[in-house]
Amino acid sequence: MKLAYFNDYALGVVKGSRIVDVSAAVKDIPHTGPHNLISGLIERFGEYRQRLEEAVQRGDGVALDKVRIRPPLPRPATIVCMAVNYMEDGTRPEPAPINAFMKSPNAIIGDGDTMVLPDVPATIFEGEAEVAVVIGRRAANVKAADAMSYIFGYTNFIDGSARGLPPTGNTFYQMKARDTFAPIGPWIVTADEIRDPHKLQIRLSVNGEVKQNFNTDDMAHKIPRCIEWVTSIHTLEPGDILATGTNHRGLSSFMDGDRIELETEGLGKLRIGIRDELKRTWARTTRLEWSEKKAEGVTTPQLTGKHTPQKKA
Repeated sequence: MKLAYFNDYALGVVKGSRIVDVSAAVKDIPHTGPHNLISGLIERFGEYRQRLEEAVQRGDGVALDKVRIRPPLPRPATIVCMAVNYMEDGTRPEPAPINAFMKSPNAIIGDGDTMVLPDVPATIFEGEAEVAVVIGRRAANVKAADAMSYIFGYTNFIDGSARGLPPTGNTFYQMKARDTFAPIGPWIVTADEIRDPHKLQIRLSVNGEVKQNFNTDDMAHKIPRCIEWVTSIHTLEPGDILATGTNHRGLSSFMDGDRIELETEGLGKLRIGIRDELKRTWARTTRLEWSEKKAEGVTTPQLTGKHTPQKKA
């Protein structure tokens, strides 16, 4: 099942190229807004699935291209992102030590929304294509062997990054946690529809040009281990997000006016725009292209705009 919010946060189920309003089927779930309606539904999904299926059978729905899709999780309580969690097509000799960081709920945007690049001296702005796990039930001290049973579903996730901010070596929080830096969607796909989340092709394009193109089989610490590790530190609740990381080799700059499309096999296509009031520009060189030029570690240069590094006389 594919669950989505649309228009004025009506809850819908995607049925082919249409979306059926199922709000009436879940109206008795206690909630104060769309954020805890969806988490309440996730927590009670076993009780409500048949109601939703019957509502979908009865409804004709509306064409997806006639509605505005909203973030399927408008304000998750917790957003955890795995760090350096891919083997980078075998170029890493061993997995990096397991690690993660968190994003603010204010980072969430959805399909058709805009990532806003802030007025900070980043060396580059990027967005990382990822698969995110949506937690289905309260998870604390979960064993890896049991972890997959705690997953409600999956969604596309873009991890926005403002790289290179000063001071050197003390930037993770300010690089990752900014408003609009966690686009998700366009919907949540329930776990039963994804046969193997470790065999999904992911493609991210910038203005129609594919930049990232990789498979989740390159993931270093697999999803069960990620859930085990995160829940050994803190509890995850229904509707929380665990983003599983990216293969960094195709990363390139995000700039004003860019149209970004992320499509993961089975999860639909997430489309966002980029806005930068400063109109800064960078080269489009990817990390893979730098590698092919035998220039590992080279920073893609900023070309124009505020904060452009000054050349030494």
